Amino acid sequence: MNSPIFVLFYNWQLQKDLEEVKVLLDKTTRKRVRDTLTSEKSKIETEMKNKMQQKSQKKPELDNEKPAAVVAPLTTGYTVKISNYGWDQSDKFVKIYITLTGVHQVPTENVQVHFTERSFDLLVKNLNGKNYSMIVNNLLKPISVESSSKKVKTDTVIILCRKKAENTRWDYLTQVEKECKEKEKPSYDAETDPSEGLMNVLKKIYEDGDDDMKRTINKAWVESREKQAREDTEF
Repeated sequence: MNSPIFVLFYNWQLQKDLEEVKVLLDKTTRKRVRDTLTSEKSKIETEMKNKMQQKSQKKPELDNEKPAAVVAPLTTGYTVKISNYGWDQSDKFVKIYITLTGVHQVPTENVQVHFTERSFDLLVKNLNGKNYSMIVNNLLKPISVESSSKKVKTDTVIILCRKKAENTRWDYLTQVEKECKEKEKPSYDAETDPSEGLMNVLKKIYEDGDDDMKRTINKAWVESREKQAREDTEF
């Protein structure tokens, strides 16, 4: 499950891998090693970019499915696009969590959600003088419009999208995210430690290299480990 805590930990792991690859790149001068590490660096950066993509959902053109409440002129404040959220799932629901400080204090009618079979729109009106909007189209799989709902808790709005096909797992929230993942073909599996891919690449370089290459990698690896140990101690 892509819980908010898992996503933060996963991104932290990727950042550590990226820092380590950069250290190794700085130390080696052999073209073959640099090319391999540069490729691995690109893969890690792509994976990090994909993880951040949830924070910059593409806003589609207005269509006939756009609810009047979302497109109608707002009379108070200005509208802020919601880009930060987390999501999780159960056998029956996909749950989207949006943190908005004080949202539980606004009138119930100021929190509006409109569902279609493959999308939802959230509008929070007049929260601390601003309006907040979130539009997610092209959900990965169809949802039941009549059985989907929202909950407002302390500083949080929870969107409950009822799966049309229960007991099915969503690996992504949207079809766009799925297509991006398949196109990029990152070497990291969300179910495994993201460091494994990097370790395998470095192991192969070491095993195939000559003595100079092995000495270069060993030296860079030791220095990288020492640097990380110092940072962990300071933290």
